[in-house]
Amino acid sequence: MNKDSRVRKIEKAAAAALVMPALSADQKATALSSFADRIWRKKDNLLQANARDLNREKKSLPAALLARLKLDEGKIATLCEGIRALANAEDPVHRVIDRIELDQGLVLEKRTVPIGVIAVIFESRPDVIPQILSLILKSGNVALLKGGREARLTNLAFMKIVSELNRELRFLPGAWAQLFIERSDVDLILKQNKLVNLVIPRGSNALVQAIMNKTKIPVLGHADGVCHLYWDESADFATVRRVVIDAKTQYPAVCNAVETLLVHRSRVAELGELLHELDNRGVKIFGDSSVQRLYHATLKKKAGRAGNWHTEYGDLALSVRIVASVSEAIAHINRFGSHHTDGILTRDLKSKQSFLAGVDSATITVNASTRFADGYRFGMGAEVGISTSKIHARGPVGVEGLMTNQFVLVGDGHIVGDYVATNDGEMPARKPVRKFTHRRLI
Repeated sequence: MNKDSRVRKIEKAAAAALVMPALSADQKATALSSFADRIWRKKDNLLQANARDLNREKKSLPAALLARLKLDEGKIATLCEGIRALANAEDPVHRVIDRIELDQGLVLEKRTVPIGVIAVIFESRPDVIPQILSLILKSGNVALLKGGREARLTNLAFMKIVSELNRELRFLPGAWAQLFIERSDVDLILKQNKLVNLVIPRGSNALVQAIMNKTKIPVLGHADGVCHLYWDESADFATVRRVVIDAKTQYPAVCNAVETLLVHRSRVAELGELLHELDNRGVKIFGDSSVQRLYHATLKKKAGRAGNWHTEYGDLALSVRIVASVSEAIAHINRFGSHHTDGILTRDLKSKQSFLAGVDSATITVNASTRFADGYRFGMGAEVGISTSKIHARGPVGVEGLMTNQFVLVGDGHIVGDYVATNDGEMPARKPVRKFTHRRLI
């Protein structure tokens, strides 16, 4: 596809972005329900395409990326469940979130509206497509998708379902969801700052940084997921064991898996038992000198030295460090973390309050696994990603994060001149005819 034809695809997307906000809540619910039904009916086709992708990439991809690439029936079932939940959720478009009477008969409303054309550039995970498209559809936006070559066949299989959906439901503009294939398409999309309103990268730190450096379009996302758990001196050991093992081993390839465990020095004696269980589950340990000595004494094995505390393993590996206090844990997290998801394991209210007040992260967990930091688990139906930005949206980004605001002012011939003092050369100046009330209505 030449450059002109690709630009025309983006122009058609911009045109579709003017149509999508007008879709009714019922139309979007119908489309989402049909989308989920079609994905489930076509699951065998999706799994076959994914198996071909996996077979082609199994020798070239690292284990973590290969795990993200894999699609199975359980993932598909979860996807469909999330899409159906989204279909039944409140319509986020044109929702009035504030209403102020500026004066009698002059009312200002603040409403939610879609952002517009959103480009999503992602690696490995083909389940990103149905997750994002369901949110795009619900929020009245338009999507430009660019997946990695490693998931090419799976991505195309998902987009075939989208094409079938468009043919079935004629109220959907055909350009509301488009997939780009070639690597050169990324640079082209990133140059379209007059047509594309937001870019969401989902992938490695290198991918995110490259995108940020190449575009004038606002970028939403996170560079990496260096997540922490702090084991406080008051924590219940059974809770610590359950949470740490889940946060590290349940799905280690994803960005909300724990990568560093900070342990209060008073709990070192019990740490050996936890390290033994982690070792049984195949987790490699990297620690400070105290942890290395303990690991060797407990398991008769050597632990690696944690040379860089800002490490996202994306695998069965964990950094472990001994700290003297909750304050030291907070300082470590704010210095070496990625402000993604960090948690505390404690029964002490003061420690909990200190941690919540001191840790600067998008999501904080208390006596719960970091793996909960997910749009589906947070009740959003799905997510376009997790943002560590402090502007616009932060944490798991669902439908609300794909909306912006619009002000609507309704009057009855009101003019600014009535509210301004005037001086036509005479003294004293004429006082304003009217005064603002600025009365909040909701």
